[in-house]
Amino acid sequence: MAITREGRICSFCGTAGGPGTEVPLIGGLGAQICQGCVDDFHALVHDEARAAEARGSMPWDRMSDAEVLAVLPQIMASADQNVAFAHEWVDLLRARRVSWAEIGRVLGVSRQAAWERFAKKSGDKSATA
Repeated sequence: MAITREGRICSFCGTAGGPGTEVPLIGGLGAQICQGCVDDFHALVHDEARAAEARGSMPWDRMSDAEVLAVLPQIMASADQNVAFAHEWVDLLRARRVSWAEIGRVLGVSRQAAWERFAKKSGDKSATA
């Protein structure tokens, strides 16, 4: 089972990237970041005036309602991407024969709850350890 960056988006700007695109993505644990955002964040953290401004307020405080609405689909796409990553990680664990009980334990839910959340979408229909 391979976890890839194909068909992913930058978790910060929403730009589609990964293999087959002009936008390389790096990252892990669900978050992906494009080179443009890396460059922007690098410049920000190395410019004390810009860093202080960024710490002083949240980006949405400077956005109009229309701008906030325009970003909402990107936020949902990023959330969907993280859910997909969680399913891939559970598939990886199940391929390694990690039990539903252990997966449920680390998620703070029962074996049954873990199975109900992940098995139906992953193709692993086995609820046994």
